[in-house]
Amino acid sequence: MLKKPNIGQYLQVINAIVTESEKVGEKMNPSYEIIRTAIDEGKLSDLTVEQLTDIKSHFSEGTEEYRVMENTLSHLKAPVRVLGIHKKLEKAFKEYVEGCQEMIDSIDAENARVDSEAFDVSEVKQDAATDGISFCIQRITQIILNK
Repeated sequence: MLKKPNIGQYLQVINAIVTESEKVGEKMNPSYEIIRTAIDEGKLSDLTVEQLTDIKSHFSEGTEEYRVMENTLSHLKAPVRVLGIHKKLEKAFKEYVEGCQEMIDSIDAENARVDSEAFDVSEVKQDAATDGISFCIQRITQIILNK
């Protein structure tokens, strides 16, 4: 007989992923702001190889942490009544990680260049995915608490 997923444990893991992803985002935000400001003020050429190498490294470390969370999410046994929305959550999180990787790829640290168009596109993708993740988390919580 198959064991039913533990709802309390499921919610704990979801909550831990949300909390951890917020921490990772906060850690990466100062690096993001440096590039965002440079793009907005037309000062990308002021960014040095060292700055961009450091930023790219920060982004890579954070994205790796997101990949671990994505893996945890995809192996998490969801209660039957939230299975559909859990699959949407997995998809949104995957798209978020892809957007993060695209942002990393927009940075050419060795040549002190940022593809601002690719950076902007990746930012839009991440924002859309974040909205999707938030929606899914709210729905999962509603469904489980309103049995």
